[in-house]
Amino acid sequence: MTLYARDLIQEAKEQQLIIYEKDPETRIATLTINRPDHLNAVNVGMRLLYADYLHQANVDDAVKVLVLRSEGDHHGTGADLAEQFRGYSEGPNNSPLHEFRIDDDPDVHYPPQGSFRYIHQLTDLYSTAPSSCRSLQEFKKISILEVKGYCYGWHFYQAADADLVIASEDTLFGHPAYRYVGWGPRMWTWAETIGLRRFMEMVFTGRPFTAREMGECGFVNSVVPRDELEKETHKYALACSRSRPTDTVVAQKTFFEIYKQYRGEYMGARMTAWLEAMWPYMHHTGDDVEFTADLMNAGVNNAVKAAEKAYPPEWRMSLSGRKGR
Repeated sequence: MTLYARDLIQEAKEQQLIIYEKDPETRIATLTINRPDHLNAVNVGMRLLYADYLHQANVDDAVKVLVLRSEGDHHGTGADLAEQFRGYSEGPNNSPLHEFRIDDDPDVHYPPQGSFRYIHQLTDLYSTAPSSCRSLQEFKKISILEVKGYCYGWHFYQAADADLVIASEDTLFGHPAYRYVGWGPRMWTWAETIGLRRFMEMVFTGRPFTAREMGECGFVNSVVPRDELEKETHKYALACSRSRPTDTVVAQKTFFEIYKQYRGEYMGARMTAWLEAMWPYMHHTGDDVEFTADLMNAGVNNAVKAAEKAYPPEWRMSLSGRKGR
């Protein structure tokens, strides 16, 4: 089956996997990830639709504040890796061309497997706004992330890029890559937002950090009980919607964007693209869990569950594992 970006986006729309709504009275828009039966893991169509909605909200004069949230018990566990790996083999020319939205032209040929560009072309895309992995960095309105439960992988990107983060007490922040793959996704941004010493601890131990820990290092703006999360987020959203005019907000956001570029945010994203593309050349030995197509087919959850037992319960990534089960 050939995958096309337009079909994947349309499917995400029809299944309401990403829900976009706006309140013309408050000028608060809400973007909801709605795939709780998959722990809100995002597939390609969802990521592309997410980027489209952000672009739409960025231009829309009826939007001043964007609240990003998820249905269910968890904000999300990152990208749907199994779906992503299948997409490479089922995409046009046995490639991820659908991620680039240039899959309609049979004369476009993706770099061959085994070449440096096969991986780098994609990781380079992920360092830009259209991919959804960095879209919030270029969003000129106010973005507020409401987060709970797992906030891993791709969802952790959004937490680093949002203007404000409101978390429930049970939130866990981290990236499975630091424990199981060894890539360096968005390391520059997290070093800036978490603090170098604490972030190095996350990278080298692979352990997730709690909402309380992330609040202490300034990554999270407010930590509240789960049953107060929506109310707290709405309080922040209303305050932001009633503040200075949208033109002023855009000017302020431009200032912060320039400041972040002075600090090297975009340079760090481009370095990430290069670093992640080195993954095929990393030598895995012993008990390393290497994310391959074979592992995806065998069941990544089982492989990760077995590996998690080697870590102290309080450092495990799953909530059930952290309880010692």
